[in-house]
Amino acid sequence: MALSKADFNNINVTPVASKKLKWNASANGFETGDVGGSMVLLSTQTASGSANLSFTSGIDSTYKEYIFKFINIHPASASKFQFNVSIDGGSNYNVTKTTTSFGAYHTEADDSTSLSYKTAHDLAQGTGYQILSVHGDVGTDNDMCFSGTLNLFSPSSTTFVKHFISTCTFTDNGPTSTNTFVAGYANTTSAVDAINFQMASGNIDAGVIKMYGVV
Repeated sequence: MALSKADFNNINVTPVASKKLKWNASANGFETGDVGGSMVLLSTQTASGSANLSFTSGIDSTYKEYIFKFINIHPASASKFQFNVSIDGGSNYNVTKTTTSFGAYHTEADDSTSLSYKTAHDLAQGTGYQILSVHGDVGTDNDMCFSGTLNLFSPSSTTFVKHFISTCTFTDNGPTSTNTFVAGYANTTSAVDAINFQMASGNIDAGVIKMYGVV
């Protein structure tokens, strides 16, 4: 079978943010667009001495999964990083949740290690904020921060509860390297339409949170 050679100007490769190259039905053969599994950047929040960072728009039925990326979250004072969700556009962050959490750490100074379930930081039908830095407080040294991801599934469903999974890493004042794992569900069949991130005490001195929709 002979191979056909395509002219360079028959392929549309115009760069578009968060898009991939895909086939189309027209003569040029390719176009940029959303394809299954691609992540679409929806919003970016940047902290600067902020009490919290909230996403109160863009969480709707457009996507079945939303991913939040935490990039170098630095607290004003040593504290735990946490989140909560809302079903009323962010007027209240008090949705009932059941969660589970564990973490592993390795301390720089004395080479001590641990892997344990964190009973104190899970929720059993609780409405409070869910802690993501479950093994300790995020440190305040200039080179210390908190980074990771939170996946929120089908937040607009009016049939199912809203599951989430978070995997993060941070450095505390030990100094200690910590890897945390948190999962659970918001026990509501109402649509979740807003999410709030904050330190358990004090402000977020610096850092970025990005929200993506997964096609």
